[in-house]
Amino acid sequence: MERKIYQFDDLPTQAEIAAARHADDGTQAQRIGVIFSARSHHNKGREPDFGNRSNVTIARPSTRKELADALVGFARDGIGFLVISGGDGTVRDVLTMGQAVFGDSWPELAVLPRGKTNALNVDLGSPRDWSLAQAIAAFEDRAGGRRIMRRPLTIAKVGDDNPPMLGFIFGAGAFTLGVDAGQDAHKAGFFNSLAVGVTSAWGVVQSLLGSDSNVWRRGTRMELEYLPSGDPMPHSRHGNPSLRNLILASTLKMMPLDIKLFGKGQDGIRLLVLDHPRRRIMFSVPAILAGWHPRWLADAGLHHLSAEGFAITLDSQFILDGEHFPAGSYRVEQGPELTFVTG
Repeated sequence: MERKIYQFDDLPTQAEIAAARHADDGTQAQRIGVIFSARSHHNKGREPDFGNRSNVTIARPSTRKELADALVGFARDGIGFLVISGGDGTVRDVLTMGQAVFGDSWPELAVLPRGKTNALNVDLGSPRDWSLAQAIAAFEDRAGGRRIMRRPLTIAKVGDDNPPMLGFIFGAGAFTLGVDAGQDAHKAGFFNSLAVGVTSAWGVVQSLLGSDSNVWRRGTRMELEYLPSGDPMPHSRHGNPSLRNLILASTLKMMPLDIKLFGKGQDGIRLLVLDHPRRRIMFSVPAILAGWHPRWLADAGLHHLSAEGFAITLDSQFILDGEHFPAGSYRVEQGPELTFVTG
């Protein structure tokens, strides 16, 4: 399905945002905005606790227009801290909508992991039960509060005038099948890292036991080029050269379950690309996920790559932070450097 970005009206300028952020006389606590997703799995039936502080504003948007309006209001108020209470999808939507609002003047951010999947929080290292009050305390503790810098991916559809989407985990091919299987795992009561483990194991079994006509093995038509050079990404001699079984791209340093999908030397956008699920590779998956990445993997069709950006054309849907997006041609690059406050 097409995903249209809400068109903003009357955005505050960067100068207005900066002026609002420094408008107090130094005696007032800096303003804090909270996006509270009532639909997120672990937000149901709970309310954010911030001690009735006068400098905290809670927004509960249920539509993208409401989210846009909330972010514009936060920017006009000059917030210095934006807390996102939700899962990876909520973070994706806030960052995507927020780029038009904050530009180069993003406030510091924090994530309260309240979704079915919280891969970003695994990377940031905050406690799963981190509260709003604790996040505010970490933000105000300039000496002791931890700050981590991360750059999200930007995914721009070629020929589309909409702003790019921002997120942290991009995947296609068998990864899309895995996310679909993950929805079934959620229905069965598995969440967060446990759901990742269940769906990963199911994918391996399908790839090992199925024939090449099996949907987990047959691959997706995919063209991949490095940006800005335009050079094609490597493809082994295995499988159809126009197909790839899986692509996964992220700027995160740590994945759920401490799965070591990426190599230690990868930086920028880190990619894992599988040309064809040869059984030699699939039998080695447990060791690969534990960080064993011998040189023969690339010749066998499993590539650990790094890129400043890449172009991708594919004939099936892809996943960005848990949501499906349509086939087509896209540019995947690195977004703004954001500061996350962590517990």
